[in-house]
Amino acid sequence: MYDPRFLPICKEDLEELGWDYVDVIIISADAYVDHPCFGHAVVGRLFEHEGLRVAILPQPNWRDDLRDFKKLGKPRMFFAISSGMDSMVNHYTAAKRLRSDDAFTPGNKAGFRPDYATYTYAKILKKLYPDVPLLIGGLESSLRRVTHYDYWSDRLKPSILFDTQADILVYGMGEKPLKEIVRLLKKGVPFSSLHSIPQTAYLTPKGQIPTTKQWEDLRLASYEDCLASKRNQIENCRKVDIECNKWFQRRILQDVAEQTVVINPAYPPLEYGELDESFEYPYAREPHPRYKKRGNVPAFDMIKFSINTHRGCFGGCSFCAINAHQGKFIASRSRESILREVDLITKMDGFAGTITDLGGPSANMYNMRGKDPSRCQKCARPSCLTPKICDNMDTHHHELLELYREVRNHPKVKHLFIGSGVRYDMLLQETDDKELIRDHEEYARELIDYHVSGRLKVAPEHTSDAVLKLMRKPSFTLFHKFKEFFDDECKRIGKRQQIIPYFISSHPGCTEADMAELALETKQLGFQLEQVQDFTPTPMTIATEMFYSEMTPDGKPLYVAKTPEQKRSQRQFFFWYIPENRPQIRATLERLKLGKIGRLLLSRSAKAEGKEFYPSKEREENEVYREREQQKREQRAVTIVPQKSGDKGRWENSARKERRAAQFGEPRKSFHSDRKFNNDRGGNKGRDFNKNGGKNRQDNKQNNRNNSPVQFSSFKRGR
Repeated sequence: MYDPRFLPICKEDLEELGWDYVDVIIISADAYVDHPCFGHAVVGRLFEHEGLRVAILPQPNWRDDLRDFKKLGKPRMFFAISSGMDSMVNHYTAAKRLRSDDAFTPGNKAGFRPDYATYTYAKILKKLYPDVPLLIGGLESSLRRVTHYDYWSDRLKPSILFDTQADILVYGMGEKPLKEIVRLLKKGVPFSSLHSIPQTAYLTPKGQIPTTKQWEDLRLASYEDCLASKRNQIENCRKVDIECNKWFQRRILQDVAEQTVVINPAYPPLEYGELDESFEYPYAREPHPRYKKRGNVPAFDMIKFSINTHRGCFGGCSFCAINAHQGKFIASRSRESILREVDLITKMDGFAGTITDLGGPSANMYNMRGKDPSRCQKCARPSCLTPKICDNMDTHHHELLELYREVRNHPKVKHLFIGSGVRYDMLLQETDDKELIRDHEEYARELIDYHVSGRLKVAPEHTSDAVLKLMRKPSFTLFHKFKEFFDDECKRIGKRQQIIPYFISSHPGCTEADMAELALETKQLGFQLEQVQDFTPTPMTIATEMFYSEMTPDGKPLYVAKTPEQKRSQRQFFFWYIPENRPQIRATLERLKLGKIGRLLLSRSAKAEGKEFYPSKEREENEVYREREQQKREQRAVTIVPQKSGDKGRWENSARKERRAAQFGEPRKSFHSDRKFNNDRGGNKGRDFNKNGGKNRQDNKQNNRNNSPVQFSSFKRGR
């Protein structure tokens, strides 16, 4: 029986509505959940809002006689495929093992979507309805719009447009291009002429590319050239990455066989509040009733009482596809729209007073933007946070704090928790702006005091500076400082809460030695890691192309753990505390000649005895030392002169000596054992170092930390 709260999904629904045709049929590889967090529901409601008759065909059976694809008939305008979650990530682990569950299917059962779902559905539709236009979109299509490395088949694949022969591809957040497509079709423009719409892509015969004065063109190396050279492929990826991070982009062209893929630039970033409409369509906010006997949809249960505040992320992590899909510019809902959704949620069945999340890709980026928009319009940085937070980025959190307080004070809300990941590097921003320091501290305290359900998610991802640089993540020393503040604040308010760090193994550039340091450093911090994953190469990320090409984006050779044995060897370090893993870890550390790490990592009492070793801190201290020594050398080059004029035999040219020192450097084996460093502090400290039981060792360690270039002083102030 038809439920009017939902869009029709079968022939009986159409008959009850009295429809003898539909304008658009949406095929989805996810179960039909009528909620703004599910793409097929948003697209369906958008078409409905534009006055179209729309039906949804969720998880059709592709193995039988294809009756599911025939039951709704032929649409008047077009078919639209929105495959939902990437089907290959959904089906397989990082080790390419088949998963036994599917969170987007009732009962959490696997087997209701095909591999490469968009391609499979498109092939069937082109066979059954060759004369009906086909539109593809969603995550799976968006991230395969150019030549890409496919991890599961271990080969380069051309644009998904070429494989599916779809008529048009809508990439990214599709509301604007979909509305424009509908508007033009209503005017009578044929589907084959929809070539001027931003944020769409299409195929055209080679040499017949439509001319345009709207956009400049960027021509990539062809698919065939990428097959011939990995360097061509990673250079393509680098260029596309730059375009994805621009305010005003170029049109991208790439040849494949006898056709050319044409990718029109994205729309400019959405203004504040433009997202509101997408979240305020008349959703039923639950799975379709046809699934009641099959069980719950776990993905819906996870977000049932959560609220999305914004899209986009300016973190720019190299392993993340958000830049290529949602963009780096933040598109925020209005405060009023969010509060209206709070009212809706509090009236839902089963609501017990707890909102489980209020956030986005990163929890604390709501309504953040550049202070000077004109600078943002010229910028192509992939990340506004690394290697250093952009001085044009306004990182004030006061609007988000005000939103937290309004939601928290709602009469029917008992708890508001932040389940999205928090970018703590923004809270530790180096600045002389005292008001901004207070703002960051206020947000951090209020977050910990009121909005942690018991565990706060953060994502340092690694401890090695070399790996973090490839990931586009900040130094792990910032995590040390944030954890120290978190622990102190929890102690002050009398709450037993945990900080849960996320880590990745086998990322391009990561070695077994890096993982050994990670294991030791997290052990010394008191963690037995749980939230960890092996790097999974997904299409259209810089990290995936580094994995494939075994080189950095600028063409330098790069170590990559590719074989199952190499990946297992790295992953085992996450679980050093499991007895069965210890013999293999010990053997690996002996092979790597990392005896010190082995003794501390596998010792059961090392931390209790105070034998702590933090590689990331030592690296930072060494860097501070080198910078300080370089400054001293430069000063001496100016101030030191020969005591006796003409005595050139006894006095070497000071400038030449300093240039030599700067050229070859003076790396130190241990930050605390360098006597010259202690002598620079004055007196006989270096000479007496071994006589006083190492007292000066701790003095120097503290002195150096106090002079560290990145301080946590903003959170220590006034406590």
